[in-house]
Amino acid sequence: MICNRDIVVIGIQAWDISIGSNCKNIALEFAKNNRVLYVNPPMDRISRFRERKTAKIQKRLKVKRGEENDLVHIETNLWNLYPKKMTESINFIGNTYLFDHFNKKNAKRFTTNILSAIERLGFTDYIVFNDSSMFLGQYIKELLHPSCYVYYMRDYLTKNPYWKKNGVRLEPKLIENADCVVSNSTLYAEYGQQYTQHSYMVGQGCDTSLFNETERIITIPEDLNSIPEPRIGYVGFLSSRRLSITILMHIAKTKKDWNIVLVGPEDEAFKASALHDMTNVYFLGSRDASQLPNYIKGFDVAINPQLINDATIGNYPRKIDEYLAMGKPTVASATKAMEYFKEHTYLGETPEDYVALIEKALEENNHALEELRRTFGLSHSWENNVHEIYKCIDLVQQE
Repeated sequence: MICNRDIVVIGIQAWDISIGSNCKNIALEFAKNNRVLYVNPPMDRISRFRERKTAKIQKRLKVKRGEENDLVHIETNLWNLYPKKMTESINFIGNTYLFDHFNKKNAKRFTTNILSAIERLGFTDYIVFNDSSMFLGQYIKELLHPSCYVYYMRDYLTKNPYWKKNGVRLEPKLIENADCVVSNSTLYAEYGQQYTQHSYMVGQGCDTSLFNETERIITIPEDLNSIPEPRIGYVGFLSSRRLSITILMHIAKTKKDWNIVLVGPEDEAFKASALHDMTNVYFLGSRDASQLPNYIKGFDVAINPQLINDATIGNYPRKIDEYLAMGKPTVASATKAMEYFKEHTYLGETPEDYVALIEKALEENNHALEELRRTFGLSHSWENNVHEIYKCIDLVQQE
């Protein structure tokens, strides 16, 4: 446990992001026992032009003009900084020398704003926690002089075209320079270990209280209850970049007495797929996050039929924690990240694997296995996740 410290959190997601954020959850957990400054990414010139009519950019322009405060008190021990200085959009630059030159200038502008907030808050001997900001993050240690610089990896960003262009070259340098590297995936931890001995897998947190039937009443919705058992279910965004339509088609065709239930919004490929023509496949559409436990409760087997590619191979699948926290037999694709769950899930690769493993999961499920899954899934709280991060920080600071 780290207590009564000052922690500066930077990253690639702003506090006012419209989707869930690991970094925000971690910052909230930090703030239970420490003072935390959460720094939004700075506004860049291209975003200012392209998104100038959005509420997000309008807010930042008001801060830049001094019409609104740059430092906002979110709650006890937690502040959010909107950097006033704008950074230049430089990723189009092909020359690495010029990119690095302007990247450092951007970092100086950025850290000037951070240092101002640090001074106003009276932060001292602070830890910097960097969530995936591999470009501006290159110079954070040099410009902010933290007592400990932690780099957090939760996605394979260098496989994304935007980050790949300069990230393949720069992220290893950042990892070498960081005091500690923490990751939510074995794949990322092993990648970090190529450049530092202080690269650790810390897992990931989840709002486990939402899926804990000992803390709240969870009931199966009527639209799901009307579907005959066995129900083979998935909750989440139906993205053809990440999920295998082929696997789902094969399950539905091979086992016509099983009912495939898909809860979540669809991309265009899913909307156009032949799954919609199958009588034992049910698309229930989007549901509020608070309702997802109700649907999972009604599944006989939960699935995550991911494609195995750069987008999925190392990503921590939070939905697996949600499935397991409710004790559900779970069949998933055998990605590197799923090795973490191998003792409590059924892992396969092919459509045929899925049919065989779902059959096995249905046959051998029992109360004892459900309780083991619940215990494992519920252990992955944000509190426990942050405690693992604290252990890694303590380890490097004691050397």
